[in-house]
Amino acid sequence: MEEKLYRNSLNYVPIDVAKGIDRITGKRVNADEIDPNYERMPKCMHCENFTKNEEKIGLGMCNVGKKPFIAYPDMAAITCEWYKDK
Repeated sequence: MEEKLYRNSLNYVPIDVAKGIDRITGKRVNADEIDPNYERMPKCMHCENFTKNEEKIGLGMCNVGKKPFIAYPDMAAITCEWYKDK
């Protein structure tokens, strides 16, 4: 089940690691709170081209182009030209 947290939402503007601003209400929120107006942010972990590395926690591979490269699952992919939603 996908966590509908602010840190994974398009409605979240981060201020620092733990808090940010809700774009809709303008209120300060914690990154780990549930977003009532959740819209999924494109991230590598949600991409068809991403493969999770089972040996190294927090790493994976982006399988595009001639040579795959290291990618972080939580990395924002909003501007990635190769992003394909799962």
